Amino acid sequence: MANPLQFAYRTQKAIGVFDAAPVYEALPGFTKAEGNLRCCVYSPCGRYFAYASNEGVVVVDASVGHVLTSLPIANVYELGFSPRGTYLSTWERPAKDENGDATKNLKIWRTIEELAEGTEREPLGKFVQKSQSGWNLQYTADEKYCARLVTNEVQFYNSNDLSTVWNKLRVEGVTDFAIAPGLNQNVAVFIPERKGQPAAVRVYNVPLFNNPISQKTFFKGDKVQLKWNALGTSLIVLAQTDVDKSNKSYYGETTMYLLSANGSFDARITLDKEGPIHDVAWSPNSTEFGVIYGFMPAKTTIFNHRGVPIHSFPIGPRNTIIFSPTGRFALVAGFGNLAGQIDVYDLEKDYRKVCTIESGNPSVCTWSPDSRYIMTATTSPRLRVDNGIKLWHVGGGIMYNEDMVELYNVIWRPLPADSLPAGDPLHPVPTPHASAVAYLGTVKTPSKPVGAYRPPGARGALTPLHFKREDEGGAAHTVGNGAPSIGPNGFGRPRHLVPGAEPAGRSPVPGAVPVDEGNVSKTATKNKKKRNKKAKEGDAANGAAAGGPQTEGGLAPSPREYGNASGNEGRSPDRRGRRHGRSRSRHNNGNRNNSRPAPAAAQGVSPVSPASGGDANAAAAAPTAPASAGPAAANPNAKKIRALQKKIRAIEDLEMRLAGGEKLEETQIKKINTKKSVLEELAALGEHP
Repeated sequence: MANPLQFAYRTQKAIGVFDAAPVYEALPGFTKAEGNLRCCVYSPCGRYFAYASNEGVVVVDASVGHVLTSLPIANVYELGFSPRGTYLSTWERPAKDENGDATKNLKIWRTIEELAEGTEREPLGKFVQKSQSGWNLQYTADEKYCARLVTNEVQFYNSNDLSTVWNKLRVEGVTDFAIAPGLNQNVAVFIPERKGQPAAVRVYNVPLFNNPISQKTFFKGDKVQLKWNALGTSLIVLAQTDVDKSNKSYYGETTMYLLSANGSFDARITLDKEGPIHDVAWSPNSTEFGVIYGFMPAKTTIFNHRGVPIHSFPIGPRNTIIFSPTGRFALVAGFGNLAGQIDVYDLEKDYRKVCTIESGNPSVCTWSPDSRYIMTATTSPRLRVDNGIKLWHVGGGIMYNEDMVELYNVIWRPLPADSLPAGDPLHPVPTPHASAVAYLGTVKTPSKPVGAYRPPGARGALTPLHFKREDEGGAAHTVGNGAPSIGPNGFGRPRHLVPGAEPAGRSPVPGAVPVDEGNVSKTATKNKKKRNKKAKEGDAANGAAAGGPQTEGGLAPSPREYGNASGNEGRSPDRRGRRHGRSRSRHNNGNRNNSRPAPAAAQGVSPVSPASGGDANAAAAAPTAPASAGPAAANPNAKKIRALQKKIRAIEDLEMRLAGGEKLEETQIKKINTKKSVLEELAALGEHP
C-alpha cells in the first residue's frame, strides 16, 4: 500500500503532522510540538520535516515522525531545504555584536551529519542577510552550486565549500536573480531602469558569464517576477511599475515577456483585454502556461511555449490559476476580495469544466501531490475567525473539515512522481470523512438565489445592459487615462452632459472671473489684469472730471456705462457695451443686506423721461449703482456689526425654541445668557438692534 497523503500545520500553540486520505489521522510516531513555534517546512524531496522553536531546530523523518537530528540554535524565523534535502538553511533576525558589527544570521547546515561523540555541530557557511525577502540561497537542481545576491553581483559557491566564492556574475545594478530548475544550469538576472536606460533581463549559463545567451530589454519595469518552467527551457518575465502613469490602475502597470533559455525566442505577450495581469503560472509539462488578466471580470487564457493562445475560459471574477502536479487539471479561482469560487477544468478532456467549488474565504489553496484533492485553509493573521482546513475532491465534493484556533500555516508533504498512485483521479469518488458529513449538515443552502439589490420599482423587469457585468452579457467596462468611462457599461454619463450635445465645460461660479477656455499663458493673464486695472482707473478719472462722486479708492464706474438703464449694470469692464451678458455678481452688487438704492440724481445721471426717447419703466426697474460708496461701506465697524446682529438673531431663535418647550443643550443655554453682553457691544458701536 502506498504511503497516505500527508500535510503539516502550525497554529498558535502547536505544530502537527496529519495523514490525510484515506486514514485521516495524526501521524502516529510524531510527537506534537507545543510552545512558541515560528515556522515549519518540508524538504522538496519529501523525506524530511523541520520546525523551529525557542529551544532550537528539529528535523523529523516525515514517513514515521521520529526525530533525526536537532540544531541548538534559537530565535530562528525561517527554514529552508536544498532541492534534494542535503542542506538546511536557517535565518535569524539581524543583530549586532559587541563591536557594533552585524552578526552572520544566515547559516547553512548539513541536514544529516555523522559526528564524533562530544563534537558540536558547526555550519558549513555563515552570511550576513539583513532582508527577510529572498533570504535563502538558490541551488542548482543537482545541488552542485548555490548562489546569493550581493551589491552589483551574484556570487556562486560550491555547495560543499561555502567559505570561498567559486565564481562571480558581475552585473551593474542587478536587483533580482533566479536559477533555472532542471538539468540546464542557467541563471536569469534583472536590472531595473536606470538613468533613462531600459530595464533588462539577461540569461547566463553557469559558469560562462562573459556573454548572455538570451536577453530582453523593456521599459515600465520597476520590479519583476522571474518564472522558469519545470525544465528550465523557458522564462516568463512579469514586469510591474509602481505607478500607472495612465491612471488606469492603482497598483501600477503590468506587462509580460517570454524568453527561451537558448536565445532562439523572445517576445512580449499580447493580451486582448485591457487591464492588469492578476496571475500567471506554468503547467508542470513545461509546454503551456495560463494567464489571468484584464479588469474584472477577468479573462483566463492558456498559451503554448511560444506565446500563442490555445484556449480561453469564460470570463469571470477570478485572480488565481494553479495547475495540478500532474498537469491534467487547472484550478481558476477568485480569492482575496472576491467570492472564493474555484473552477476546476480538465485540460485533457477538451478543457471542460469539472466542477465549481464554493470555498468561502480561504487564504491558502493548493493541490495534493497526486492531483486528487484540493486543500483550502483560512489562516491568521489575514482572518482570525473561521480558521481551519478543508479537503475537496477534484470532482467537487468535500472530503475532510477541521476547525482550528489561529491557524498560521498548512503545507502538503511533497511526493516524488514515481510514488504517486495510478488511475483516474475522478473515479472512483472516495468516501468522505465524518467531519465532512457534519460540515455539510451545518451549511445553510439559500432558499432563493442571492443577487444585487433592486428597488421595488425595478423588480420583475429585465436588467438593463449598462447594469450588467461583462460575464453576464453587458458590454466591456473600459477606463481611459483617468477620464470617466462613457459607454453602455460605463456607469452613466458625467454630470453637465446633455445627451446628443457636444460636451461643454461647467458654468462659472456667479461672481467669479470668467475663465478663458483656451490655453492662456500666465503672461497673457497677467497682461489682461493690468489692462483691466488701467481701464478702471481711467473710468474713475473720467467720472471725477465730470463732477460725479467717487467711491473710496477712486474706482467708481463711469456713469455713462454703469448708470441706470444703461444696459451694462454690474458687468465687468471687458464686457461693456454688450447687450447680452450675465446678471450682476455679488462682488459688483456689494452686500445684499446693507445696499440701498440711491436716487439717480445722486449718481450724476439725469432721470430718463419718455419724452427723451427712453423707457421710464425700464429706468424705474433698472438696478442701482453699486452701494460700495454708501455709509455702510465707509463704516470700518460694519463687518463686526453684522456679525453681532447675526448672533442676536441666533439667540432670539434659541429663546423661541426654549419658550416652545424644547430641551436645549448646555452650550445653547450659555449662548442665550450672552445676549446682554452682545447688545451692550452693539450699543458701544453705535448700532441699536
